Amino acid sequence: MGFAATLGRTQYRFDDLGTLLAKAGPARSGDVLAGVAAASDAERVAARLALADVPLKTFLSTDLIPYEADEVTRLIMDSHEGTAFAPVSAMTVGQFRDWLLSDAADGPALAALSPGLTPEMVAATSKLMRNQDLIAVARKCRVVSRFRTSIGLPGRLSVRLQPNHPTDDPTAIAAAILDGLMYGCGDAVIGINPATDTVGSSLDLLSMMDEMRRRWDAPVQTCVLAHVTTMMQVMERGGPVDLVFQSIAGSQAANRAFGVDLSLLAEAQEAALALKRGTIGDNVMYFETGQGSALSADAHHGLDQQTMEVRAYAVARHFRPLLVNSVVGFIGPEYLYDGKQITRAGLEDHCCGKLLGLPMGVDVCYTNHAEADQDDMDNLLTLLGVAGCSYIMGVPGADDIMLSYQSTSFHDALYVRSALGLRPAPEFEAWLARMGVMDGNGRMRPALDGTGAGRLLAGTL
Repeated sequence: MGFAATLGRTQYRFDDLGTLLAKAGPARSGDVLAGVAAASDAERVAARLALADVPLKTFLSTDLIPYEADEVTRLIMDSHEGTAFAPVSAMTVGQFRDWLLSDAADGPALAALSPGLTPEMVAATSKLMRNQDLIAVARKCRVVSRFRTSIGLPGRLSVRLQPNHPTDDPTAIAAAILDGLMYGCGDAVIGINPATDTVGSSLDLLSMMDEMRRRWDAPVQTCVLAHVTTMMQVMERGGPVDLVFQSIAGSQAANRAFGVDLSLLAEAQEAALALKRGTIGDNVMYFETGQGSALSADAHHGLDQQTMEVRAYAVARHFRPLLVNSVVGFIGPEYLYDGKQITRAGLEDHCCGKLLGLPMGVDVCYTNHAEADQDDMDNLLTLLGVAGCSYIMGVPGADDIMLSYQSTSFHDALYVRSALGLRPAPEFEAWLARMGVMDGNGRMRPALDGTGAGRLLAGTL
């Protein structure tokens, strides 16, 4: 199947749907590295013209990665709901983009449509959108997930408290947790990336966090972001596992590079559900993704990195997660070169994930060798807040001293909540008020003389 478009006096031809999607995407360094990017802005515009005329149904009859060779493709095709797809089944990609921006595409309509959309449909449509389009559409999508807190409700922005430490020192981690809680962070999850991915270390960290949670009667969920197989062994030992974490990608080969497949993820989910540790819900999985992961594993099958990223969301959707986030700038400038590319990718990932029914967050971040700085992250953080992002990261000082990258801080969470009138998850907000950490106007109170946040200090360390 070939595609063509004429721009001026030049006709551009695209051999197949994968090539067309790659050429239509915004410029980014990863696609150049993979050799799939448009050769010029003119070719990019021509590809978008051709893509706009592609019927959405085409994506149901065209495997970008062969069905028989890839379990992610099989999951996408076998789980597609034709009844949900029916309202937009006669549309082209361009018509679907226009419909998404119309008043007819309200929250209930988008929620009903979600099971009928494939990742490739959503990725294709996002390539025709400006940044403001991505924000406008994402803002209309509401996806709520629950374990001990409710994440994704209107007017709310949750924060993952990320107290990483280069030696997994429990005292330093506890101090960072306390600091974050006093800034109102932690309602998404208190999640540690362990420096040592072992059963013993993970069990120790989980036990420490769970003891803190129970001492304060805090409605939070905790997680050690070790490999799924490590966490399964921790559960076998009776460890206090709330959420099971795993990095995932958009092809079977890329997931194999992460050491997982769909059956292993299903086994881990079943084990976590059996623990019945949630109080208001049973969403027990936590997934992270990022544009470029499939390319870095040489498992992108000639596709562009954003299309591969959105395919990962089909994997996440299947397991009803509490949290999904794109670690958007973490992989480095080889894939997203500068602040502009990181900003665009973050808005794409958030919008596409929400359209597919995911409780989508974004780690607003960059590596120190990228052409980006904290001002770029301030811009993306604000745009995501406007777009209705479910949660962001809270890292002490915005500088992760274990993973060696720059993210958003506890102060940044205070800023965006204050500027946009957003509040923490309701269960967590009530706890902050009960502990005297937050006043009735949503403002954080100082830790002085044993009052307010000082209640958390007693006997913590």
